[in-house]
Amino acid sequence: MDQTQKNTAGFCAGSPDWKHAAWTQATIWIAGAMLLLAAPAMASDGDPIKGEKLFRACKACHQVGTNARNGVGPHLDGLFERPAGTLEGFKYSSAMKKLGSEGMVWNEFSLDLYLEKPREYVPGTRMSYRGMPGRQDRTHIIAYLRELSKAEPASKPELETVTPEMGAVAMQINGDMAYGEYLSSECVTCHQVSGRADGIPSIIGWPKKPFIRALFEYKTNVRSHQVMQNMTVNLGNEEIAALAAYFGSIDPQ
Repeated sequence: MDQTQKNTAGFCAGSPDWKHAAWTQATIWIAGAMLLLAAPAMASDGDPIKGEKLFRACKACHQVGTNARNGVGPHLDGLFERPAGTLEGFKYSSAMKKLGSEGMVWNEFSLDLYLEKPREYVPGTRMSYRGMPGRQDRTHIIAYLRELSKAEPASKPELETVTPEMGAVAMQINGDMAYGEYLSSECVTCHQVSGRADGIPSIIGWPKKPFIRALFEYKTNVRSHQVMQNMTVNLGNEEIAALAAYFGSIDPQ
């Protein structure tokens, strides 16, 4: 007796119930076959050139290409087949590290789910991005990231040298974490120490360099945000270095 006969056993041949059971079984097989045929399309339909253009919106947090380094988010060179939460030199959320320890790796399928709704796919992620609803756009981004994974890996963060730039003096200071915690009382009225980003970006676990650069950009009106400009206008190098040391020392939950 084959599988269809087993599943329709107990019904009289030709009866409405028998026909319904056979039709249901056939529908399940067809649906399964369609899923198997559709799955690989995600890996091949994307256009890396279009993906590169779409990725411009991601560059505020993620670097790619030659000399890419960790910043607000981890660099994304060599992302494919990398276990989640394992890139050396970046402080991931506990949720992301747990996912990697359980065996999740980044590929076309996991990236598609994550980019669509990051907070649903990885509850507790630090990434404040709300998600990319357009499947075709996600496919283009994924194709672009896949191409980058074929290139030479980015240089390691520890090899980075500080170049003259805005905030360079503060970057040379070994910030006082205790002083930074004292100064942070006004910061944490908006930025949650838990690392959650409910409409306001998380600054927990930020690397020193991008943290200092961001504060100086607000301080000098390079970034336009009245509240942040008011908060940073009177901060000196010592204060900014201390805040960077404190917030960078907190492990995201």
